[in-house]
Amino acid sequence: MNNTLDQKKTDTNMRKVALTSLAGTSIEWYDFFLYGAAAALIFPKAFFPEATPAMALILSFGTFAAGFIARPVGGIIFGHFGDRIGRKKTLIIALLLMGISSTMIGLLPTYAMIGIAAPILLTVLRFAQGIAIGGQWGGAMLLVTESAPADKRGYYGAFAQAGAPVGVILANLALIITSSLVSEDFFLTWGWRIPFIASVILIGISMYIQLNLEDTKAFKELETSNREKQEAEAAKTIIRSPILEALRKYPKRIVLAAGAFLSVQVTFYILIAFLLAYGVASAEMSRDDMLTAILISAAVMVPLQFMFSAYSDRHGRRGIFMLGAGLTAVWAFIIFPLVDTGNFYLIVLAITGGLTFLAMMYGPQAAFFTELFSTEVRYSGASLGYQLGAIIGGAFAPMIAVTLWTEYGIFWVSVYIAFASLLALLSVFMLTETYKSDLSDTK
Repeated sequence: MNNTLDQKKTDTNMRKVALTSLAGTSIEWYDFFLYGAAAALIFPKAFFPEATPAMALILSFGTFAAGFIARPVGGIIFGHFGDRIGRKKTLIIALLLMGISSTMIGLLPTYAMIGIAAPILLTVLRFAQGIAIGGQWGGAMLLVTESAPADKRGYYGAFAQAGAPVGVILANLALIITSSLVSEDFFLTWGWRIPFIASVILIGISMYIQLNLEDTKAFKELETSNREKQEAEAAKTIIRSPILEALRKYPKRIVLAAGAFLSVQVTFYILIAFLLAYGVASAEMSRDDMLTAILISAAVMVPLQFMFSAYSDRHGRRGIFMLGAGLTAVWAFIIFPLVDTGNFYLIVLAITGGLTFLAMMYGPQAAFFTELFSTEVRYSGASLGYQLGAIIGGAFAPMIAVTLWTEYGIFWVSVYIAFASLLALLSVFMLTETYKSDLSDTK
């Protein structure tokens, strides 16, 4: 009887951790992706009005890239403290930083108001967003995967990963609702700010995590182990920086983890950011139609991530990951012909196909990256691999796509996606299978 009650309590706690992680990451990614949509549709006119339309779009996506450049910085800072003081505390700080940065973007004067200072401040706040997302992913991902039963690590890890497509849904929905309630002129001057200011919700979620969740069992065991070592030596031990230790112990795994993430990053940001601008300009679609198409596709991606993640718990991470990369490489050459038709349903099909294949990789990724590293450097190692892949793959993907499209033709954007996907496939092939590993290992 007691065992049954204990199991029920464990299951309830696990669900609470998973749902809290989902809520936190969803709002965090909402802020990050809201910026991507605004960079495609609003910021070129609001912050770069003196440039030509093509150059204004490139400059706007340049500020978008600043968030990615900051992500490894966030991964290093939060990885260090996440491996030292715990997953929960660092996650709370990352959520607060994102909430404050995004709210300030919503209050930022435009170029017409303060001149060149406006895009400079925009870039600074985007950099702060990047630091926050660089720290958030590792904290949320480890809070779930280190707490999960070994045979459901992939499934529960998908709660942290589902925050990305849910964030896309929330961001696009916020822009669609806001633009439908106000005039076009008001939306372009003040209306777009409302979804950013709504980011104050993150502060409430941060407080909930602080008051209601404990740190993970794996981190507590590591903490106890370190305390016992210090007491045995009867002196304060100087412990090597977790970041340096991760680089020393796992340089190959960090590089390959970054490579594995390339396909997801390049394809995802082309689908949710570049395609907004491309669909409006080339296929003559309305802004709201493109936002809706992406929203529908992201909604399909959410349950698929859980399905593929649960599959990886039974059959391994590598196989489903490599299949997703291979199919993405093929689908890259189908996306733009479908979008060019100007048919809303075919555009939904184009984006949904791409996000389906990304779900094969992104869903199991939390568990896969968790299992690649030992406990004392797990936050640092996983965050470094993830954020290096993000900066190489996602930072400049929309800018590169715009340049390839305007200079050489849209076919070369497909080549770009396919090349990144093949690199990801090769990287995962060179990594070992991890789904049966023991996360309690502190060595």
